[in-house]
Amino acid sequence: MATSLLEIVDRGDGEIVLRRADSDADPLLTVSFSDEARIYIMDNSLEVAKAMIQAGIQAAAMISERAEGDTEELQGTPRVLH
Repeated sequence: MATSLLEIVDRGDGEIVLRRADSDADPLLTVSFSDEARIYIMDNSLEVAKAMIQAGIQAAAMISERAEGDTEELQGTPRVLH
């Protein structure tokens, strides 16, 4: 995948999106908080969404690093999350 500048945008309607800065394509990720959640986090929805996105990117990087070591061994084996 080509490297691209990403931006986090608060759409103002309760949705916060991660998108490519140089494109009008659909967002790569959308974070949406319920009314109840917004009351709980008060005016910090953008900060919470940033932390969630950062944690997701870090988790994806760790999974990718682990997968590099498990190439042929796990191919075709379904992943089960309990």
